[in-house]
Amino acid sequence: MPMRTLPDLTGLSLGEIARLAESAQLPPVESWQPAHCGSSGMRIARDGTWFHEGSPIGRPAMVALFSTLLRREEDGRHVLVTPVEKLDIDVELAPFTAVEMTSDGSGRDRRLAFRLNTGDLVVAGPTRPIRIEDGEDGPVPLLRVRGELDALIARPVYYELAELAIADGGDPAGVWSDGAFFPITGGDR
Repeated sequence: MPMRTLPDLTGLSLGEIARLAESAQLPPVESWQPAHCGSSGMRIARDGTWFHEGSPIGRPAMVALFSTLLRREEDGRHVLVTPVEKLDIDVELAPFTAVEMTSDGSGRDRRLAFRLNTGDLVVAGPTRPIRIEDGEDGPVPLLRVRGELDALIARPVYYELAELAIADGGDPAGVWSDGAFFPITGGDR
């Protein structure tokens, strides 16, 4: 499978990025209800690296393909699902990592688009919120990708979010995207 060419976010408007994100054709994994078949032998590390039976998966196209088959079950387990089988996959923190961000507009009119480690594009908003959870080592910034699946916002991208929030000067500190406000401090602050 040839690897798809990823667009340069700096050359696109947020409207173009939003159209690209919405046009992504994903399989209907939420509607597939096969019997559970066991373990996939796969793991997604905290840094977003995918492993199969202990070895990193070195082909980005394979990771991108497997990522389209991910679903989170009601009990919190992550699974790879097809119409005929459902296999557990261990996820250390989040199945995706937001590795790049672009911003258009300011204040309430801002829109934030993120590129994931899989090449997918996500525009934060009411159905794809940004949230900060309190972790053992400090704040854990997350972005809802689809269904119940999240992306860990990489540290450099989180710092960009913090800079936007500081520049906006709001109280509480946070950012707007697609008409929704997202505080960037932890849940107990």
